[in-house]
Amino acid sequence: MFHHVLLRLMMITNLQVYRLDSNQKITDFDCGDDDLNDFILNEAVLYRKELLSVSYIIIDQESNDIKVYFSLANDIVSLSDFESQTEFNRFRRKRFVNEKRLKSYPAAKICRLAVSNDSKGLNIGSYLIKFIKSYFLDDNKTGCRFLTVDAYSAAIPFMRKMVLFCSNKKMQIIPLG
Repeated sequence: MFHHVLLRLMMITNLQVYRLDSNQKITDFDCGDDDLNDFILNEAVLYRKELLSVSYIIIDQESNDIKVYFSLANDIVSLSDFESQTEFNRFRRKRFVNEKRLKSYPAAKICRLAVSNDSKGLNIGSYLIKFIKSYFLDDNKTGCRFLTVDAYSAAIPFMRKMVLFCSNKKMQIIPLG
């Protein structure tokens, strides 16, 4: 359902999602954050080659400009993500039957997400979170129940709007399904 929203946005605006190849070099992107810019310009290909994350770019097909990028990796949700054993137990009790209460649970992680300066304010980030969530829900590609987001402090208010559960101030946990 959610991916239809992004697809509709992409049809209206000529946006296309591409997986960044391990030999593809990005030379121009600015989201206003030096660290996020540096990652897509200099580190994303290295992370891909070392199997640490996979990055995707969303390009405006008319201008050939990168409007957004995001990186995904594998992750886990475990006791260390919670402030106490009690909080973790409450989290597990709401989601799992006794036999499936493990010490950790598989998750997919949004490592980085950046919207170019000229695309801010268009709600692309909101569409993208919904798209990523639906990507993992459709046929459950990796066998995970959660999507985690390692957010910068400035992004936490945005992420709080997008998630149903937050374990602490840094990592956001989005239940899938």
